[in-house]
Amino acid sequence: MTARAGADAAPRVTRAGLAGWMLFDWAAQPFFTVIITFIFGPYFVSRLAEDPAHGQAMWGYTLTISGIVIAVLSPVLGSIADATGARKPWIAFFAVIKVVSLALLWFAMPGSPLIYPFVLVILASIAAEFSIVFNDSMMPRLVPEEEIGRISNIAWGLGYLGGMIVLIAVVALLAASPESGKTILGLDPLFGLDPATGADARVTGPISALWYLVFILPMFLFTPDARRISLPAATAVRNGLSELRQTIGELKHRTGILRFLVARMIFQDGVNGLLALGGTFAASMFAWQTVELGVYGIILNVVAIGGCLYASRLDAKLGSKTIVTASLVCLTIATLGIVSTGPGYTLFGLLPLSVTDSGGLFGTAAEKAYIVFGLLVGIAFGPVQASSRSYLARSVSAEEAGRYFGLYAFSGRATTFLAPASVATVTLATGSARIGMMALVVFLAVGLAILLRTPYPAK
Repeated sequence: MTARAGADAAPRVTRAGLAGWMLFDWAAQPFFTVIITFIFGPYFVSRLAEDPAHGQAMWGYTLTISGIVIAVLSPVLGSIADATGARKPWIAFFAVIKVVSLALLWFAMPGSPLIYPFVLVILASIAAEFSIVFNDSMMPRLVPEEEIGRISNIAWGLGYLGGMIVLIAVVALLAASPESGKTILGLDPLFGLDPATGADARVTGPISALWYLVFILPMFLFTPDARRISLPAATAVRNGLSELRQTIGELKHRTGILRFLVARMIFQDGVNGLLALGGTFAASMFAWQTVELGVYGIILNVVAIGGCLYASRLDAKLGSKTIVTASLVCLTIATLGIVSTGPGYTLFGLLPLSVTDSGGLFGTAAEKAYIVFGLLVGIAFGPVQASSRSYLARSVSAEEAGRYFGLYAFSGRATTFLAPASVATVTLATGSARIGMMALVVFLAVGLAILLRTPYPAK
């Protein structure tokens, strides 16, 4: 059955229902923006850990453990969801875990045991990714095939807008400079947050939890779910596992989908590693604090929103494969640029830069060069993920979407521990975060090479 057949069989979706589904990305993204990438992750590395190298290694292993759990269980949960029909109960269950875990990050103060935020971030990451599996698997039932790429990219752009709004709120109203005690707007931080206690970074946990809780409600209220099939829990598990075995068996004959999933498994490792470790790398390289990291994140998110909106039009005209390919080329160039930049140089020293600090944010030439390469990341990292999602949605039917999006999540996480583990291990072995980050280039390049030989749509 084609994706179109599955979509045509689906009930009519109102604008409110479609908007509710799209708001899921808006609700979910602040976790990745302010917790994983720009605020709490760098705080974990530079202020909770004993030293930045040890912190980057521990953060990498945090992502590794959550990635292994997600990889193992996502296909199983996706198949069980197909067997039981409804997706919303699963999203609600994991929302509770995510909200509670994020709220408790407030207590991760400097000097507290590192295992405390370590466990909470793992739980929140697992819950976040499992929720995405169920939300993504709703898409073929809600959106006509010709609209999938456009809607997917717009939803992803909304996600970055939501993440950027939270990031701006943190930087402008909550995060104060340790020297002046004022925010970037020259204001006293709201609620009297003291940067000396890490409150400016710790508050991102409760904020992300509240944001997610509020903005997933439209999806629950307005977006239609698949009909729930009443099955005993044991029967649902058996049926789900049976469907998973069937799906894995089908991949022998659906070689296009298999090749796409393998390509994504590899390049998504590099994308995940770049998003999770790019901020921590900058924090250790240039001693950026919450304000600098927040402004850097805002810049990237502004560019990412534009990238997603432009890609939403190009996806409909050129196809998802073209967008993913172009994005991977852009990300590979950006990663090489980022790791080639340090105090006084870029492009591995081929281009010397002034070490004079002009004052203010990003005062050195090397910091400005780092931001330029970061803009390439901002342009590409939204479309590469949104168009990958639409690539698969165009290749499967609505009835089988749960199990295939479970495998899609698996492909995004099956070896996801390899990228952060590679970065962490090489960093520890060499004592250089720069050399450790070079591992990400390999994942991006190899995934791109396999994708180029993958049919579109994948069959």
